[in-house]
Amino acid sequence: MTATFRLETPAGPDDGTPSPAAERDTLDAARPRPRGRRPRAARRGEARAGLAMATPAIVLLLGFLIVPVLLGFALSFTNARLISPEPLRFVGFDNFVRAFTIDPTFFRSALNTFAFAAVVVPVQAGFGLLLALLVNQKIRGVTAFRVIFFIPVVTSIVVVSILWKFMYQPEGLINSFIDSITFGAWQGTAWLNDPDTALPAIIVLSIWQAVGFHMLIWLSGLQTIPEELYEAARMDGAGTWRQFKDVTWPCLRPTRIFVLITITIAALGLFVQIDVMTQGGPVDSTSTLVYHAVLTGYRQQQIGYGSALSLIFFVIVLVIALIQRHLTRDKD
Repeated sequence: MTATFRLETPAGPDDGTPSPAAERDTLDAARPRPRGRRPRAARRGEARAGLAMATPAIVLLLGFLIVPVLLGFALSFTNARLISPEPLRFVGFDNFVRAFTIDPTFFRSALNTFAFAAVVVPVQAGFGLLLALLVNQKIRGVTAFRVIFFIPVVTSIVVVSILWKFMYQPEGLINSFIDSITFGAWQGTAWLNDPDTALPAIIVLSIWQAVGFHMLIWLSGLQTIPEELYEAARMDGAGTWRQFKDVTWPCLRPTRIFVLITITIAALGLFVQIDVMTQGGPVDSTSTLVYHAVLTGYRQQQIGYGSALSLIFFVIVLVIALIQRHLTRDKD
């Protein structure tokens, strides 16, 4: 009787099946290996290169923003003047007390600034939206109208102010036009020399000059509204007014916030038109907070008091910005 033994060997490369060791090697080779840390010298070189590229911007920010703000804050508590035999000394809150108690021009300037903003912000925003709706129509020649409305924006405000100053003269173009259309019944007025008409005249100029810019902002917002929303509204029987109220106006919410902020900032910072056209007169009827601060700080050389006026203006703008942020926040 013969016994037969069968010896089984582990599968290997001879039968085409990879061995466990080979499988581990393959997995190890396929597994991503962590990158080695770069040399310290290379990292230092990249940091120096980044700092070198950022240095011009840092210098400009420090020289024209950070340092002037800090210096103005410090000078607002002193009696600093450009040319004065008196030494620089700390006066505390005397400059702020002076502004709110014995400086009537400050209150008149604040009133003019708020009146200007109260008229310009809603009128310019509404007029810009109306123009945007008009030029958003698919009609021939609409591009020409966009260019015409935008030309005053790219024209220097100084040049525009000088031209309108001549137009507002007693014998200027505006009075001549009024005389023509009324057949001599109304001769016009000296617009910039009358306390009742000087500020309204500047308001009209300011709206005309900047409305094209906000027209383009509204237009960009209108062009982001999907046409499908209007088609759905028309299928529901909505007319033009309902389409605007239920589709256009809600979709323009981000654009409304941006337009509101930009117009408010520009209105509160009114200066160039006043400086070129009226120099704050007559009887301070067109003086604004920014103009009063510049006039006091540089032309009258009262740097300390001018810095205090600038700080008050900054606080006012900050409060208005916070109120706008509260009113326009998402109420989810």
